[in-house]
Amino acid sequence: MPGASKTEAVYAAIEEASGLLGVPCSREKVQQVLGAFGEGVSEESVVVLAMAGGERYRGDIDYNFTVPTEIGDPYKIAVANGLLEADDHPAGRLGADIAEHCRVSFFGVEAGVVGGFKKTYVFFPLDELGSLSKLAEIDSMPPSVAEHAAAFARNGMDDRISIVGIDYLSQTMNVYFMAAPVDQKLALDLLEDLELPAPSPDLLEFIPNSFSIYPTYSWDSSQIKRICFSAVSPDQSAYPTTLHPEIATFARNAPYEYGGARVLVYGATITRGEEYHKLGAYFRRPAAFWNSLPLAATFERLAAEQAAAGK
Repeated sequence: MPGASKTEAVYAAIEEASGLLGVPCSREKVQQVLGAFGEGVSEESVVVLAMAGGERYRGDIDYNFTVPTEIGDPYKIAVANGLLEADDHPAGRLGADIAEHCRVSFFGVEAGVVGGFKKTYVFFPLDELGSLSKLAEIDSMPPSVAEHAAAFARNGMDDRISIVGIDYLSQTMNVYFMAAPVDQKLALDLLEDLELPAPSPDLLEFIPNSFSIYPTYSWDSSQIKRICFSAVSPDQSAYPTTLHPEIATFARNAPYEYGGARVLVYGATITRGEEYHKLGAYFRRPAAFWNSLPLAATFERLAAEQAAAGK
């Protein structure tokens, strides 16, 4: 299989992470996804292993990896390799349309170990972040992006977009705002603007740790489906996600190949019907990528404090 030797370390990490939660891992199924992107999966790829807590979300974990823009549209690669069936839904055009209208630094791919390929990402350069008002003008973008743009602009977030994610299975998409610092008033005002419920006390306490906020849009509704507040830390017990034992297990044991503390990305999500928590653990974080992130210095400070405290 093309690129198989390049992806062996990534596959081994996915297999190990799956075993932590008792998720069945098929080498053939995972390597079909990794192999489809061949040489695009390399030592320079960012690789994140992710899961969500609670009974509803058990039975699968996700793996995410970045690929260079030179490989072409990841959606078309997925279709060409039998990972996804082509259709005429605008989600299939969105990634290419963004790359045509905006400067893009690299792409990303997400798949479930059990569920298979489902999502792609478009990453914007840190020195030229995306603008919501500009993205809203793209024909394949959900109309709800433009309908809610004013709410994010009022909270100073219009031109702070770092990533767009496109989910082909659920036919939804995410806009990731680099929103730090986030205070509780901003979060409450934003949730009120978006007609989403106020958070629980635990989640409200978590929100000021956030470095990113990302809402979920769909093409079939004017409502924003949910919003996630995301924070990064080396501390396995710092956030309410540890209310779920499986998340705590993953935080302690997820594999990673770099030196220093394990990079953990916690997400707390609000929908109209529930709150739930998720966790991403960086398996691979190339220095050129990691050192360029504004949050890296904060993370390293927290890791040093944790080490000094003997945690």
